[in-house]
Amino acid sequence: MTMIQNHCVASWWSDFRAKSTQKFSLKKIKNIFYALSPKDIAHLFYDWSFWARPEQLPPETDWRTWLILAGRGFGKTRTGSEWVRGLAEKGQVKRIALIGATASDVRDVMIEGESGILKLSPPWMRPEWQSSKRRLVWPNGAQAFAYSADEPDRLRGPQHDALWADELAAWRYPETWDMALFGLRLGQNPRAVVTTTPKPLKIIKNLMNDPTTYLTKGTTFDNKANLPKAFMEKIIKKYDGTSLGAQEIYAEILEEVTGALWSRGLIDSIQMQNAPKDMERIIIAVDPAVTSHENSDETGIVVIGKKEGKAYVLEDLSGRMPADIWIKIIIKAYKRYEADHIIAEVNQGGDLIKTLLHLHAPNLPLKMVRATRGKVTRAEPIASLYVDQKIFHVGPFPKLEDQMCRFTGEMKSASPDRVDALVWGMSELFLNERNGEFQIWSL
Repeated sequence: MTMIQNHCVASWWSDFRAKSTQKFSLKKIKNIFYALSPKDIAHLFYDWSFWARPEQLPPETDWRTWLILAGRGFGKTRTGSEWVRGLAEKGQVKRIALIGATASDVRDVMIEGESGILKLSPPWMRPEWQSSKRRLVWPNGAQAFAYSADEPDRLRGPQHDALWADELAAWRYPETWDMALFGLRLGQNPRAVVTTTPKPLKIIKNLMNDPTTYLTKGTTFDNKANLPKAFMEKIIKKYDGTSLGAQEIYAEILEEVTGALWSRGLIDSIQMQNAPKDMERIIIAVDPAVTSHENSDETGIVVIGKKEGKAYVLEDLSGRMPADIWIKIIIKAYKRYEADHIIAEVNQGGDLIKTLLHLHAPNLPLKMVRATRGKVTRAEPIASLYVDQKIFHVGPFPKLEDQMCRFTGEMKSASPDRVDALVWGMSELFLNERNGEFQIWSL
């Protein structure tokens, strides 16, 4: 087998199989590969063209953007990482942009993750991660630069000849994509790969309709052979047949949910880039979770301001996290925005947030509210304020807005914690219900 030393083993095997008229038995195949040298085996291990499914390899047609809309576990991150690695190792590009929803997403998923670039790179061509400079540097001089979609202005100026955008549908500032494209102007054929779970957002629809886009769609089941059986069983049992499952498993774009209090069109109509200055009131609305394991509810944390009869969602800080983390996030947000007070639901963890605030920041004002009506009944008047253009989002806030557009009052898969926090906050600013609707305590 010395004839294939220093060559791509996968390409050799593909050519050999194509030219041969033989039908190979398993024994014959084993004998061929047992004859490979250690060096050939090492090259084969890192040869993505051998291991990839056809839909994970770059299209052979002419394209400007390769858009991969796929469900969880499809192998989107692996596909993006391998595309970047292939370009860099072959010296086809010199400057690559890596953009994720947040700085930690770029580092923890795209670069250092299990399917990240460092993990997949062979020892003889592994790039160096220079964290202080936010860049990967390959032995041949190719470089990849890390950017956060939360900081669109950082992409003003830098130029690249390749771009990988991960989870574009979760980016807080869609203009980050525009800034990235303005800088994608080096080399003879600058291209971008977008790997994301689909959502019915304008930016995704525009890409799908762009004639220079090549679209690849896939589901979680496409990669079933490489996913743990327990994961598949759990995901299917919990989400199959739900709207969230249609999106996250089958990669369907959900335009509208029948009976939802908010629509995508309504959300699009109240988006704005900058909030008015000198807010009259700012509050931190909280729907606390009492646990933080993988099946726990999220802690809803929404920052809301009000001025001249209109309210503005300023930030969505919600997430699944331990109580000692979310209480610090609340305190920092209160100080950063110079908020008037914190409002939290007592039904879930009310006493906990009171205790934690006494411990960490005893002087912060807290109002605790108790629900005496159903979620839909509480949310309906807030939804009508959106229709009346009384509430605006200084965002967008993809996770909050996804939850809003799925909220029918019959959500079986997850608690609408972000929506709950939003409703409590808006009720405080607009309705200020006290008589029998909810009770308020002040510390």
